[in-house]
Order: sequence, then structure tokens, then C-alpha cells
Amino acid sequence: MARTGSAAGPTLAVIAREAGVSVPTASKVLNGRADVAPDTRRRVTEVLERLGYVRRPRAGAPKPRPAMVDLVVRSPDSPRAGAVLHGVMEAAHEAGLDVVVSVAAGPGGPGGRRTGPGWPEKLAARGSAGVLFHLPGLSPGQYAWLDGHRVPYVLIDPARRPPPGTPSVGADDHRGGSVATGHLLALGHRRIAVLAGRPGTPRGDARLAGHREALAAAGIAPRPEYVRHGDSERACARRRTLALLGLPEPPTALFACSDVMALGAYEALAARGLRVPADISVIGFGDLPEAGWASPALTTVRRPLSEMAATALRLLARTMSGEQPENPRTELFTRLVPRHSTAPVATRPLRAVRAAAGAAGDPAAGRVDGTAGGTGPVPRASAVAQ
Repeated sequence: MARTGSAAGPTLAVIAREAGVSVPTASKVLNGRADVAPDTRRRVTEVLERLGYVRRPRAGAPKPRPAMVDLVVRSPDSPRAGAVLHGVMEAAHEAGLDVVVSVAAGPGGPGGRRTGPGWPEKLAARGSAGVLFHLPGLSPGQYAWLDGHRVPYVLIDPARRPPPGTPSVGADDHRGGSVATGHLLALGHRRIAVLAGRPGTPRGDARLAGHREALAAAGIAPRPEYVRHGDSERACARRRTLALLGLPEPPTALFACSDVMALGAYEALAARGLRVPADISVIGFGDLPEAGWASPALTTVRRPLSEMAATALRLLARTMSGEQPENPRTELFTRLVPRHSTAPVATRPLRAVRAAAGAAGDPAAGRVDGTAGGTGPVPRASAVAQ
């Protein structure tokens, strides 16, 4: 049975003597103060645990506040951050936890360049019980800081692959790539091009692998010229789409591995006077708000970001209570969101459409940055990785 800091158990003075520190230092550790050296904190904590010290609240003391966790984000005003915050707050309310949002400025934290206090200092000063990260990833120094301070944490949809054993929640991007390609195959498309992310990124690689798996299941050999790698910027996607249209046998459908890339493809197709989906089908990935606003509305694969965030909060709460998850990685299902940018294969080959547009003197046929043609206005969208 755990003992308390009363006459029946060890006092704070006993704890301090056993740990070889002063009583004020032991008190700082007990109260979660940040101004204690890590080695000293470790020694005092070990003595507290060995002697079973449990602080008893004073008579008449106010009721303890709910445990507080930090949510660290890169850009708090982005649509993705809004979806994450919604999921975290709902799950935190159910778990009886308070949430504080911190913004990581630049690399931030140990091992990164920054100015002013970063999230590690804020976390230590607040005495937060745990932390959620919605960032592309953490630096080795940041992981070391968290582990050294024994702070429970969970990553929400990291873009970079975390170290083995790191608790994280994401989406089944491999299945999503297969679902997107399967949808196009069901519409009769066989010449399907991919606007992929940079090689070596976990999410992009998984989506491309799912695409290739769906092609193989349909007995279709992959065509290297139909896979174009690059960043997630609209301008890059526009250039890659124009290159695909210039092939001797252009694709009849485009699978863009992010909604932002899909909207860049819209711009390139409009510049060539091509209509979506009458001349060519386009499918995205992510289901950003802009996907529904586009003209035509973009068929895409939804990544359940709010649900990922809520799942991460619940995982963090279990970790804070001492539970060790059997599998540190949790992946939620993606699903198809059919809209109006995909259709059966056009009856007229794309080469004939392109040639007809040029012969008719279509002003869009030779442009690379126009918005003429059958595709309507394309809303602006953030190029944050999806």
C-alpha cells in the first residue's frame, strides 16, 4: 500500500535526505517545477517511488484542476490544424483533460534554431502531463528531451517516419491509394497517371504503393512515364500535368496524391482547353475544404484528420495513466468521396481533343497558366502536405 507524507509515512525531509538534496529542491520536484536539473529530478523521483510517498491534500485545499496536455502545431490557422483541434477538444472533454495549444516556430526546441521560448520550455513551465504533436516530425534532440523528461507524447499524422516504437496515429494511405486507383479502374480507365510526392516520404510512398497494387490486381503493367514525382505545390503539379499531356499516349485519368496537386492539375488542364471529367478524369487525396469548392467538385480520398486527433488524445490519456499500448502505431481507414471530377473514359481520345483545340486556334491550347476551357475557377489551397 502506498504511504503518504504524514506521521505514518516518509516526510519530505526524509525524501530529501534519501535523495541527497535539500528540502526545497525535493519540494520543487514534487510540484513539477522546471528549474531542477534532470539528474536531480530523476534521483528524487526514484526515492519518491521507492518509499511510496503520496502527497495528501491540505484540509480545505481547492479541488485539483484536471490534468493539462499540450497540443503543439505548426500553423494554427490552417484547415488541417482546425480539424485536429476539433478532434482533440472533443476527446479531451470526454477524458476530463484541459488542452493548451502551442505554436512551434520554425524548427523549434532542442536541436533546432529558434528565437524565444519554444514548446519544451513552455511545457516544462506549465507542468503539462503530456503532449500531442501535429508537426511534420521532431528532431533527434526533441525526442531526447521528451524521453529524458519522461513526458508522455503522441504524434498526430507525422509526415516524416518517426523512430521505431514512437506512439503515433495516422491514416491507411496505402489502402487510400488503392481505393483511388480502383475507382478509376472501375470507370474503365487503363491509362492512369500519378502526380506523386517526393520519393522517400512515408505517406506519398504508401499512396503510390497502393496505386501500383491496384494496377497489378487488374493485370495492368505500370508505365514509368505515367508517374511524376515532385513537391506538393500547385505550380509543380501544373508543370507535371502539362508534361503528361505532351506524351505520345497521354493518360485518360490523373491520380493526384494530394488535393493541392489535383487543383494544380485543374489549372494545367484548363490551360490546354480540356474539360474535367469529359476529357480527362482527376481524383485527389485528403479531402481539403477546397476540394468541395472546386469546379467541378473534386472526387478525392478522405483522410479522417479529426478522428486521428481524437484517437491520439485517447492514446495519450491511456499512456499518462501508465498503460503501454501493444502497437505504438494506429492507422485509421481512408474512404472514397465521389464528386464530379471522375467519369467513364472519354469516347474521343485525348490526343484528338488536344489536336482539335490547337487546330481551332483555342487560345488556351498553348498556354501554361490560363484558366480557360471547361474547368471552372480553381480555389486557392494551401500546399501543406496531406
